[in-house]
Amino acid sequence: MANLRFAKLVLLIVGVCALGFGCRDSAVIWSAESRSPDGHWLASASTEQFGGPGAAAVETTVNLKQDSRSPVEILELSNEDAYPTGITNVGMNWLDSSHLELTYKGHASVNLQVVKCAGVDISVRDLSSPSTNTSR
Repeated sequence: MANLRFAKLVLLIVGVCALGFGCRDSAVIWSAESRSPDGHWLASASTEQFGGPGAAAVETTVNLKQDSRSPVEILELSNEDAYPTGITNVGMNWLDSSHLELTYKGHASVNLQVVKCAGVDISVRDLSSPSTNTSR
């Protein structure tokens, strides 16, 4: 009898875990890369759409990676939606080897913005608003 109760408990726990972790789905719906003029830095951006009960979201992130080091997240945007105008394409323009200018246009809010990373200045501008917001 105790073994049957234990088996039911284990089955219940496994079921709850499978439901909680198995329902989240994601897909990259846009991506781009830009290498610095000296070739030591790589900026990469992607928009990912997440689905699932209570977990639906669209996020755009930009990472900066130097040579063989791990990437560092430097910009994160929460998008209003993915379609038709929710994809927030990010422009990545290297003004020189130590200054990266990021631009975005779309219905998004900034969750994370880094202004300097390992000697690289990072400017961010929202092109969808009439006033220019540049941070450095």
